[in-house]
Amino acid sequence: MMRQRAARLVSRYGMRPLIDAVFRWSGVVCLNYHRIGEGGRSPFDRELWSASAEAFDEQVRFLAAHFDVVTPDDLPDVSPTPRDRFVLITFDDGYRDNYELAFPILRRHGVAASFFVTTGYVDRPRLPWWDDIARMVRESPRAGLEAGTWLPGPITFDEPGRDEAVATLLCVYKTLPPDRTGPYVEYLATATGSERHGDRPVGGMWMTWDMLRKMRAAGMVIGGHTVDHPVLATLTEDAQCAEISGCAQRIAEELGEPMRYFSYPVGQPDSFNRHSRKCLQRLGVRFAFSYYGGFRRFEEWDAFDVRRIPVERYMDIDWVSATVTLPALFGTV
Repeated sequence: MMRQRAARLVSRYGMRPLIDAVFRWSGVVCLNYHRIGEGGRSPFDRELWSASAEAFDEQVRFLAAHFDVVTPDDLPDVSPTPRDRFVLITFDDGYRDNYELAFPILRRHGVAASFFVTTGYVDRPRLPWWDDIARMVRESPRAGLEAGTWLPGPITFDEPGRDEAVATLLCVYKTLPPDRTGPYVEYLATATGSERHGDRPVGGMWMTWDMLRKMRAAGMVIGGHTVDHPVLATLTEDAQCAEISGCAQRIAEELGEPMRYFSYPVGQPDSFNRHSRKCLQRLGVRFAFSYYGGFRRFEEWDAFDVRRIPVERYMDIDWVSATVTLPALFGTV
């Protein structure tokens, strides 16, 4: 609430130009989105809806008017001077609303964005683990879960949306080694009384390769986000390289170009490690993007940890404006 009030003060009362001049930063701010549209009633992970189509349109219009909006293709050529500030717009996962809603808005404003796709979901459309967990919790006839092997304490299903319960159970998944994730999801299916969707195909959730080719032809950048979206740091070095190189292979086969850019699934500081970096370097990836807030000044540049700021559904245009004006204050998470 305090950040929201501060954002309105910066944006609505004519203070942005003054603050912009006094506290002008130099570097690269990356904004990251997942889904565009209205997800408030979805049975899936509602936190992934970053903005409505109307809000995204307003945000892109503002960014195009006040900043140099670039893509990773432009970064090697930007000049690191004290007055240079660049904004990147990025998307993770590969949901179809990126093509149906975000892409037309970007084209209308003459702005290019980067889309990091999980190739396994493009090739075999199915529910991802995070959406399946959210669905099981929301469709459960039960009021909560008891403490036990998987949970240190009981979880009450908060109503009406059960959002806190979903967030807690997703956090547990992200900490598990790969041989434990499957049993954990099976436990949730039993404990919630909801059937697991598993690998059954779903239609209309993910972009297709034809859609991605059209976006690439229109100037959008397509990057990788692994094959199946695991938390890379929980995998062995060989397993990480299989996820990353398999993603790179599918992008090369379908788009006819190498995977130059990559974003880490989950993207927290402990979600990737030196093995992740080593595999990306071996494949010739230029930049890899994280997801834990902040921005990169030119003097502290790390090509394999380009920090991104999450755009959340509660962030109005004032908040987004304040974030790119004062990223050191509003861009933290």
